[in-house]
Amino acid sequence: MTTYAALLRGINVGGSKKVPMAELRALLEDLGHTAVRTYLQSGQAVFASEHGDEESLAAGLTEAIEKRFGFGVDVIVRDHAYLSAVARDCPFPAAELEARQLHATYFSAPVAAERFAGIDRAAFLPEEFRLGDRVLYLYAPDGLGRSKLADHLARPRQAKGVIATTRNWNTVVKLVDLTAPAAG
Repeated sequence: MTTYAALLRGINVGGSKKVPMAELRALLEDLGHTAVRTYLQSGQAVFASEHGDEESLAAGLTEAIEKRFGFGVDVIVRDHAYLSAVARDCPFPAAELEARQLHATYFSAPVAAERFAGIDRAAFLPEEFRLGDRVLYLYAPDGLGRSKLADHLARPRQAKGVIATTRNWNTVVKLVDLTAPAAG
């Protein structure tokens, strides 16, 4: 049995694409998953499954959400090992920063560094970013809402078909905890 986190992009924001967490939990259970939990209202669910891989689990959840709620939602599914590696491999000193300053943008597929090669990094200092394994780490000292670099990074950069969704560092760490194997 593997525990996964499902990251839903763009739900329950500004009154659109409403997905009540109780209904999301029920939907995951209807798909045959166990130990289902949700975290916050912004689109994180944790579940255990014996079958499937991350891509097929994401596709199944995407299809089920569209069928149940009548709209499409991009979904990325990642297991505990991956989520733990993202937290461990962070190039910024997370322990020294406030959670509002550090973010992780998860990608549904690998993204080449060349995609970001044309960005004048010095123009955005003190904001910075680094690429990892299907993740972009963003340090935004004034928060994501005021980040000019985040706005610039969000512009399309020839990565058609790649889903991206961002989480603050508190959520990154919490998902590692929620997907951790039970002590036994």
